[in-house]
Amino acid sequence: MCGIWALFGSDDCLSVQCLSAMKIAHRGPDAFRFENVNGYTNCCFGFHRLAVVDQLFGMQPIRVKKYPYLWLCYNGEIYNHKKMQHHFEFEYQTKVDGEIILHLYDKGGIEQTVCMLDGVFAFILLDTANKKVFLGRDTYGVRPLFKAMTEDGFLAVCSEAKGLVNLKHSTTPFLKVEPFLPGHYEVLDLKPNGKVASVEMVKYHHCRDEPLHALYDNVEKLFPGFELETVKNNLRILFDNAIKKRLMTDRRIGCLLSGGLDSSLVAATLLKQLKEAQVQYPLQTFAIGMEDSTDLLAARKVANHIGSEHHEVLFNSEEGIQVLDEVIFSLETYDITTVRASVGMYLVSKYIRKNTDSVVIFSGEGSDELTQGYIYFHKAPSPEKAEEESERLLKELYLFDVLRADRTTAAHGLELRVPFLDHRFSSYYLSLPPDMRTPKNGIEKHLLRETFEDSNLIPKDILWRPKEAFSDGITSVKNSWFRILQEYVEHQVDDTMMATAAQKFPFNTPKTKEGYYYRQIFERHYPGRADWLTHYWMPKWINATDPSARTLAHYKSAAKA
Repeated sequence: MCGIWALFGSDDCLSVQCLSAMKIAHRGPDAFRFENVNGYTNCCFGFHRLAVVDQLFGMQPIRVKKYPYLWLCYNGEIYNHKKMQHHFEFEYQTKVDGEIILHLYDKGGIEQTVCMLDGVFAFILLDTANKKVFLGRDTYGVRPLFKAMTEDGFLAVCSEAKGLVNLKHSTTPFLKVEPFLPGHYEVLDLKPNGKVASVEMVKYHHCRDEPLHALYDNVEKLFPGFELETVKNNLRILFDNAIKKRLMTDRRIGCLLSGGLDSSLVAATLLKQLKEAQVQYPLQTFAIGMEDSTDLLAARKVANHIGSEHHEVLFNSEEGIQVLDEVIFSLETYDITTVRASVGMYLVSKYIRKNTDSVVIFSGEGSDELTQGYIYFHKAPSPEKAEEESERLLKELYLFDVLRADRTTAAHGLELRVPFLDHRFSSYYLSLPPDMRTPKNGIEKHLLRETFEDSNLIPKDILWRPKEAFSDGITSVKNSWFRILQEYVEHQVDDTMMATAAQKFPFNTPKTKEGYYYRQIFERHYPGRADWLTHYWMPKWINATDPSARTLAHYKSAAKA
């Protein structure tokens, strides 16, 4: 996890423009570098490093003797870099996983390069010999990337939008900044004056398709057919492999543990893999909640079962509300459910950074979208409609859950790893017949639960624990985070403000006082940037006015039982 930043064709003083790159310093607390591009005085790279692999030669932009005309700035982890190196007999100059991008590009061009990368990434690749700039981002947008480009060819790229919004350019007083789409790469021509022109934007991978790099990986052969036992066996093989490949790091590994199904499966499998790899330190797991929260109790039970070194982080309603402003600044969004769910993750990340030496943090993100875990999937009119919705959610992860997971951890210099979004695991899951993946017997994620039924990885009652609204799980049985927020914003936003909301915020007009309050904070930090969020996250197939699961009729909270 790092922060990348680059300018091409700047007509303003670079030393002034470079100040914007410091806005993402939190992403790389270990070192930073600015580097001008030879022969292009108005082009430069900025890099903030979190040293996770190759402490000695990991600074960027990466340049190697064999390709003096290539410059690479990337944020991510390429899990199959050694496999690719051995298969194609590439000669490496460093131990950095990203070096594979240079060799693959030289061998087969940009299209083959991005398709061969098994991992999460956002990159800027400059080829001064062929006068090209390439931008690329992983399938689900696990690693963030934003860009700004003007009609006269000034290009600015950054891991987070906050590193671009204050840049100056002569032709525009307001630089349009937008997220770079996941699963895409862009080819741009580099002109002699350092400015660029976009040639093409290509979608190189759909989440349903088995990735090209699957031809070269070392996963044991999967069994053909869709018999239940066959599918369960294949899923266990792929999930195990998704965790195993993500052990690639020189830093200590930890795991977020809410006590729900997803994080519990990740933590249990991770601990098993660390033991097999003979890692010498105990796995630290982290749970957050208010006193007597259901998440804390469930996470404690899982931690005892698997034998992790467990940390419980307590917070109260005042601490949660106080941190809303900095959370929204970090997130760069005003989406209601994203902000709500980010508070706990932001606070637990802050604790990890301050009190432990765990840096690489595993988490269960992506499972709800992939395995149809949201409660409203019970209302799906057909398995095919549920399949469509699952793919839509995966496509939009970069606006919601993956955005939350990246920004809340990166704000504290941590790197997140999300095995449920592994290319092989997710494409196989999406290839299964639609009716295999739907909720069964009133229980969502039935297939995933069944898959690990006989494994004894986690306690049975956790394996079959129903989905909780995050705002209920982390908070006290007496008073949910959802209710605490409603009571607070009631005093911050009055009815007069709501009556003029459509005039003040014509785009994505907030319909609730909570939404209005978040939007106000967002506009203070990022005025005129509301279009970063295309729409609010909202459940489907029901007449919902709030994204919270606790507003759904199907919702069964343990707090009410």
